[in-house]
Amino acid sequence: MKSKSLYIASLQKNAGSLIVSMGIMEILKKSYARVGFFRPFVKDLKNDKDTLFMIEFFNLDMKYEECVGFDIDEVVKKISQNREHELIESLLDRLNELVERFDFVLIEGHCKESFSASLDFDINLTAAKNFGSMFVAVLNGKDRDSSQVLEDVKLEHQSLRDEKISHFATFVNRVDCNILEKTLKESRSFNYKYPLFFLPEVDELDRPTLNDLMQSIDCELLLGEQKDLKRVIRNSKIAAMHTDNFIEHIENGDLVITPGDRSDILIASYAALNSRNLENISGILLTGGIIPKESILNLLKGFEGVLIPILSLKDDTWSSALKVEHIEAKITPKSERKIALVQGLFSSYVDEDAITKNLNTEIASVVTPAMFEYGLFKRAKLNRKKIVLPESEDERILRAAEILINRDVVDIILIGKKEDVLYRASQIGISLHGVEIINPKESPLLEEFAKEFYEMRRHKGLKEDIAHEAMLIPTYFATMMVYKDLADGMVSGAVNTTADTIRPALQIIKTKPGISIVSSVFFMCLDSKVLVYGDCAINQNPTADELAEIAISSAQTALQFGIDPKIAMLSYSTGDSGSGDDVDKVKLATMKVKEKRADLLVEGPIQYDAAIDLKTAQKKLPNSKVAGQATIFIFPDLNTGNNTYKAVQRSANALAIGPVLQGLKKPVNDLSRGCLVADIVNTVAITAIQAQE
Repeated sequence: MKSKSLYIASLQKNAGSLIVSMGIMEILKKSYARVGFFRPFVKDLKNDKDTLFMIEFFNLDMKYEECVGFDIDEVVKKISQNREHELIESLLDRLNELVERFDFVLIEGHCKESFSASLDFDINLTAAKNFGSMFVAVLNGKDRDSSQVLEDVKLEHQSLRDEKISHFATFVNRVDCNILEKTLKESRSFNYKYPLFFLPEVDELDRPTLNDLMQSIDCELLLGEQKDLKRVIRNSKIAAMHTDNFIEHIENGDLVITPGDRSDILIASYAALNSRNLENISGILLTGGIIPKESILNLLKGFEGVLIPILSLKDDTWSSALKVEHIEAKITPKSERKIALVQGLFSSYVDEDAITKNLNTEIASVVTPAMFEYGLFKRAKLNRKKIVLPESEDERILRAAEILINRDVVDIILIGKKEDVLYRASQIGISLHGVEIINPKESPLLEEFAKEFYEMRRHKGLKEDIAHEAMLIPTYFATMMVYKDLADGMVSGAVNTTADTIRPALQIIKTKPGISIVSSVFFMCLDSKVLVYGDCAINQNPTADELAEIAISSAQTALQFGIDPKIAMLSYSTGDSGSGDDVDKVKLATMKVKEKRADLLVEGPIQYDAAIDLKTAQKKLPNSKVAGQATIFIFPDLNTGNNTYKAVQRSANALAIGPVLQGLKKPVNDLSRGCLVADIVNTVAITAIQAQE
């Protein structure tokens, strides 16, 4: 019988079991609609960080209490009393309840070192064997050479074989980048049947953030915003010298620790942040419980740009520095940068297909929002594309660019003045390493682009000087890059209007043959399926011909994202039950779809309930191949479509991804000016997939 659970555990502390659990869970969520999580052994029964992270980040339909078994002290006590059988039996009952409820259960154990030294066996192996779970071993490769790493792999494999445990995979985490290639090459001589992966050490994952500091020691946030607490602390430095000497020692990512009455250090630190000649610190920790005077705080608030977080602690400077040194790095659901780095690690160093093959996964018939989102990134990675973002002045764009690069999803081009973009990135504490930045004013492409744009539009009365000025506008320059195949797609709209995004695309890229209208769709991710809604964002009152084109374009978009197109042309009546100009328009549009694309399944006019609900469909259109099972919903006008998608989004708690533009020869997509960083990341992934066509 095929196992429905995986057990992940490590012998050593700090091996990164959570990192492996995150990567495996993401793979599982792509294939299974309902995945559970269980930790049989935890240090704190009421507040296990890994469990809380997995529940929140992966949006698991579970209560915390269902996910945890026994605390470590209780485990050691039961084993010392020869009650191991009782312990395992109790855990097995808990696990079986989860296996009954979920399609698959991921189990994360606790490293052996966390248990009493008197425990001379690995309780994780005992649990995994009794659970009938496949086992994923996580080894710590930090500070070990290639021969030591490979010896650990052999010993772990032998241990699992001796215990007759089903060995699913081994991950060696935190391997020195300098020995990674050699270790991987030598490992190929192993004749193991299970997947073996080596993940390099990523320095930032081992560094605490200001938020970790806030949660670990009792300090107060005096100045700064919550979002700035995501900054990574690369080093901590006590500032005890005079200002002119202190400035010479500033390094990127420093936490400056200084007494609360050192106003000179505070002012110098803020001046450094606004200077392009110095690196930026991450934050300031004031000691002694001394709060700067209000006049000093007001002075600091007046500096332009981002406020460096200033925290206050009652301890003296030396004691504060010792506390900071002992803060552990954490990954929380709000750690976007670290999460993206983990996802990038798995993308680059883990063969997802090998894991899926070992699972012998049966593809689920349902598609959850998580499955759809994860599928976007998987598709985008299959054929890596280059996406240009012209709105580099927006903080959300910069944060999204960092996440996309860290996730290793696409290549990113930012349009803007390089010094300004990097300065802004430094101010908000992010890295744009690997991102290409182009300034139209200084680009050798400017004149070429201006000349080509002039030739395109001079029959419309465009003058050469206006063409040149247009190419200095980031959206026009970026659109020309897509047209000239220097980028594969563009995403804009966080700052610019929809018209500002679409106008250059219509003038330069133009629509596909046979398509005269640019339209949009939203992917509406419900609990167990993904629907396509069009057009809910662009065309106010489309004609019958335009509705037909929107339907055909929507079908092509659906196919590109793995959705079987069954088109419902919506109206306030179903079949021949109603009449009027609006109904006639939908009837005519449906007929035109059938004429142009006889291969598509389309029904119209049809009401929404008949399109989505089988019981209603059997009463209203019993012989229809679309009614009750439509996947594409074409609304008769913008008023109906926009209100409907928002109503479904809010009332059904659906994830709405879009608008996704369609009909252009090359992909350009529009963002809402109220978009979140996650919206930008999703839209870029979608644009990359469209570019694969």
